Amino acid sequence: MRRKTSRLMRGLAVLSVLALGATACGGSDDDSSGQKPVSADDVQAALKKGGSVTVWAWEPTLKTVAADFEKKYPKVKINLVGERSGDKHYTALSNAISAKKGVPDVSQVEYFALGQYSLTKGLTDLASFGADKLKDKYTPGPWNAVSEGDKVYGLPMDSGPMALFYNKKVFDKYKIAVPTTWDEYVDAARKLHKADPKVYIANDAGDAGFTTSMLWQAGSRPYKVDGTKVSVDFSDAGAKKYTDTWQQLIDEKLVSPINGWTDDWYKGLGDGTIATLASGAWMPANFTTGVPNASGDWRAAPMPAWTKGDKASAENGGSSLALPALGKNKELAYAFVEYANSGAGVQSRVKEGAFPATTAELKNDAFLDTEFKYFGGQKANTVFADSAANVADDWSYLPFQQYANSIFNDTVGKAYVGNTKLADGLKSWQDASVKYGKEQGFTVE
Repeated sequence: MRRKTSRLMRGLAVLSVLALGATACGGSDDDSSGQKPVSADDVQAALKKGGSVTVWAWEPTLKTVAADFEKKYPKVKINLVGERSGDKHYTALSNAISAKKGVPDVSQVEYFALGQYSLTKGLTDLASFGADKLKDKYTPGPWNAVSEGDKVYGLPMDSGPMALFYNKKVFDKYKIAVPTTWDEYVDAARKLHKADPKVYIANDAGDAGFTTSMLWQAGSRPYKVDGTKVSVDFSDAGAKKYTDTWQQLIDEKLVSPINGWTDDWYKGLGDGTIATLASGAWMPANFTTGVPNASGDWRAAPMPAWTKGDKASAENGGSSLALPALGKNKELAYAFVEYANSGAGVQSRVKEGAFPATTAELKNDAFLDTEFKYFGGQKANTVFADSAANVADDWSYLPFQQYANSIFNDTVGKAYVGNTKLADGLKSWQDASVKYGKEQGFTVE
């Protein structure tokens, strides 16, 4: 979920985009445009016959799901390969697809990366299995991420509706109200830092995933995608809301320059010198394991609004399970994916801490009434579920988003370490993304 894309993704993006206009990686029955419908009877027959399914996925709760699936279908063996994640995972997947050898039957693919593979016809259209009929089972944000028109390129595995995690102990100590708008957030940042110069409202050293999520919530829609026609524009009103507000925090040195997911970051969350974190609903497990000493200090609140009273939220992170076009045993592979992401596997994963993308779980009383010991007994899922219901479903990522993210620190990142303004950094990111897209054969505006 909280992955930073390295320069390795540049080569990966090139590999993917060079396939523009190419035929599907597999035969006509395997590509995303000419697949034959697969009936439920076909899937059941495959399960009865048995076989093996190779799954490349790092998500830890899938271990339980795979074991449960094998118990239910004893003739099926799930080979779960989970030692790779992030860059290594996508590099291995793209290399396998390019070589047409060793391609897994199922692969975990984060939402922002799906476009890279679907555009080059590297994924099976799951609508041929009837997956398009599952739309109403999922919240809008994740479903929008896995579907394009009448095509479905994966089933949502989880979601990351955003919330504002805040250190109640720190806010109470300095008698500061939890901000409900981003203007109030800036005021709170000033008060906290004035009360104790060692305390920052948040950390931010520049992160592509966080920035795009904030733009999403602010109503910005910088990316428009229509096949190989894309546009990149960070000059809309939503982007201005974000840059105007966040520039104040940067200029007044109200955000800690510590990078996320480092030892210093965990220390700051633990000792109260980092007082809030705007992140996805998958974050609680990371608090529990990474910052155990602050148990009871933190709470979850709705994201501050850009306009008072507005409930708009955004997604931050999340993954799907997809079927690469060159994978084997498609019926068995789809059966496992549907079981894991739409069937009994969902409950198993939720019990182990995953945040669901399915509406049934988000409306379930037991789920909503779950008390988080770490958050002082707060029923935090009510905050997360409300956030999920208020995520706009019209957000798009670039088909080469992995590359775009890899150059974020070379462009927008300069606003955090020099005199570059955040808006200018976004313009540089836009220009670099446009240039790259054109070089790779996209029609880019």
